[in-house]
Amino acid sequence: MNVNRRKFLERTAAAGTAMAMVKPWQKVLGANEEIRVAVVGFRSRGRNHIQGFSALKGVRVAALCDVDTEVLEKEAGEFEKKGQKVKTTQNYRDLLADKDIDVISIATPNHTHAIIAIEAIQAGKDVYVEKPVSHNVWEGRKIVEAARKYNRIVQTGTQSRSNPGMQEAVKFLHDGELGAIKLTRGLCYKRRKSIGKVGDATGIPRSIDYDLWSGPAPVVPLMRENLHYDWHWDFLTGNGDLGNQGIHQMDIARWILGEQTLSPEVFSIGGRFGYVDDGNTPNTQIVYHNYSRAPLIFEVRGLGRWIDNDARPTYLGASIGVITECEDGYMVMPTYDSGTAYDNSGRVIKKFKGGGDHFANFIEAVRSRKPSDLNADILEGHLSSALCHTGNISYLTGRNQAPGQVLDQVESNPVAVESIGRMFEHLQVNDIDLNSTQITMGSYLHMDPDTERFTNSNEANQLLKREYRKPFVISDDV
Repeated sequence: MNVNRRKFLERTAAAGTAMAMVKPWQKVLGANEEIRVAVVGFRSRGRNHIQGFSALKGVRVAALCDVDTEVLEKEAGEFEKKGQKVKTTQNYRDLLADKDIDVISIATPNHTHAIIAIEAIQAGKDVYVEKPVSHNVWEGRKIVEAARKYNRIVQTGTQSRSNPGMQEAVKFLHDGELGAIKLTRGLCYKRRKSIGKVGDATGIPRSIDYDLWSGPAPVVPLMRENLHYDWHWDFLTGNGDLGNQGIHQMDIARWILGEQTLSPEVFSIGGRFGYVDDGNTPNTQIVYHNYSRAPLIFEVRGLGRWIDNDARPTYLGASIGVITECEDGYMVMPTYDSGTAYDNSGRVIKKFKGGGDHFANFIEAVRSRKPSDLNADILEGHLSSALCHTGNISYLTGRNQAPGQVLDQVESNPVAVESIGRMFEHLQVNDIDLNSTQITMGSYLHMDPDTERFTNSNEANQLLKREYRKPFVISDDV
């Protein structure tokens, strides 16, 4: 009896020691245990995070973080009205050591996605991070490395991957129901008005911690009218519409091709047309990713259907979507959760429709501890985001040329010629005089998909990573 008791105590002590040695990131949540989420950044998309997680059984939004105290206090007040109490902080780093937080959900500006995600992973948190997951190629790969090293569940905010309608449409193409894929084309035809032009720096609202908002980027005077949202159109903090709306369709297009590396060749053509403002990202752009199976083409149209018109241009009936051309027909996906297959004569073959719950998919994987249960694992997010970045790198390392010179350089590529021709037509109906307008012809860049570095341009390689401002630095060894 005493021996049995002694053995019991020894085993209990050993188990207690083992539990004490378990690191925070090794914690496993039970199927019935409450998952507590902290949402970081919710002036815009982050509100959907709050709503999405709040609607799930066994999940509680336990903390809110925003660099703007006005935004923070307003949202905390909404919780109080419902009789719910949440922790609040301006600084995301206050959440990292908080043992009451299991998940960090990130909807901040693009340039802070990676630093917050990586530090959260290192602190033992699972992460839901909005698209694009990164501001540059290098840091996106670092998020993947951190997720694998610390065994964390990390979901990318490309919600189409959780929609049954889209899943079935992609499978239809993968099964060869329309024959071999010839090309897939992402569209971001979305009217974007001028953000204005200022002569002097504008003030930062007192409610905002601008140092925290700037994060890894340099703290520079604000040279535009609005701090919020218009950061998308400044390469210091955003990635243009390619990395704003376009990342969704870029991801679907790559999903359709089944490619799991960056493209071996890329070039981009475009510019910022129709107005002069404080934005420096292109509002009209074509990116050509030359995969061996079939090309992936992306088209951005930031001007209206015609001059001073807010209607969106369309191509085969879609303005925001993906169009895939195959041997025996084509597929038009005009939304996040639908698609229609046509034969080559334009007759409808099959329609697909149905939405899902991307937040619920993430929580299921948090409980199972299997990254394979995720519909949009961080690797998928990195690759699709990086395709946007490499397209922009081609643009940034290009040079201005006359439209005729641009066409001369792609004359051997009929697909590119057709895409550029439609782009020129779009500019003309928006009263852009092509006889006096220069177009940026991006560099032809060759990439080693294994190293994710370009093989023919040191200048382009410099743009794969940014200079990080202390203390917002991502180390090589995450």
